[in-house]
Amino acid sequence: MLTDEEKREIEAEFPRYEQKRAVGIEALKVVQRHRGWVSDEVLREVSAFLDMTPDELDNVATFYNLIFRRPVGRHVILLCDSVTCWIMGYERLLQALEDRLKIKLGETSHDDRFTLLPIVCLGTCDHAPAMMIDEDLHRDVDPSRLEEILERYP
Repeated sequence: MLTDEEKREIEAEFPRYEQKRAVGIEALKVVQRHRGWVSDEVLREVSAFLDMTPDELDNVATFYNLIFRRPVGRHVILLCDSVTCWIMGYERLLQALEDRLKIKLGETSHDDRFTLLPIVCLGTCDHAPAMMIDEDLHRDVDPSRLEEILERYP
């Protein structure tokens, strides 16, 4: 069930759009910020709140790749797999992450600390390879700095 706080935050977006249904992405972001991900149950509640069908809102949720439709770890690592990152060391960085976290792309560590996901581009090609952890962008990432970076995220 949507909390009163979630409803207030979603309603605060209404004046910015001509139709309630246009708030779909923002509403999903609100829920995800509070819950970590968007379950089928809450997606149905949000769709009703926005006068949409669940299928319509699910189409929005699955199109926007930063809405998580299954549980994720406390911290989400988005590893850029653009051409520039590939050239500048993506494969070494991916291998170091997989070895350190003992997971593959798309998986969550056993302690639920990290989820490792690919992302098409982080827009920082001049500082590749790059990754984002939660809201923090990490550029020029070398596997030798990985432990130092990960320790910032308990």
